[in-house]
Amino acid sequence: MSQIYRFRMLSDENDNFVRDFEVPAESSLLDMHDFIIEMLGYDPCITSFYAADEQWQPLNEYTSMDMGLAADATMPSTPMAEARVCDVMHNLHDRLIYLFDNINQRAYYLELVEAKKPQDGMTYPRLQFEHSPAPDQYDPEANEQSGSIFDEMMGEYNDFEGDDNYDDEY
Repeated sequence: MSQIYRFRMLSDENDNFVRDFEVPAESSLLDMHDFIIEMLGYDPCITSFYAADEQWQPLNEYTSMDMGLAADATMPSTPMAEARVCDVMHNLHDRLIYLFDNINQRAYYLELVEAKKPQDGMTYPRLQFEHSPAPDQYDPEANEQSGSIFDEMMGEYNDFEGDDNYDDEY
């Protein structure tokens, strides 16, 4: 294993949902798809990855099944099994859209946030960080909202008892 890529995954359905996970750069997109499905507890489904630009506009489609043509005939389509993560992601902050519900056009947004050497004794792929439940696979209205990750992190500072005897006038 030469490099490990760490991705941050966000959802537009739940602003509090965050997943950071690590995968070997040589993994296929199909391997990454299988890991995501397992990580989220979703049933196997037909999905697509889209390489995306800085504004999240799709550039290339990678399908879980060989569809022959992309849904958008102007866009190249490749089966996930034939594309390695390192062949699709070239620079930090490169982006992928993971369309997990083709009918309702529901997706996750992934950004490459780190490339590093594998840690000795660590098994990959692996979930590194998670916050808030994943959106329901079948019912977009069933999403559970939880507190903001920012509010939770800053909560520790809200409990700080300052020194009332401090006088800032000299």
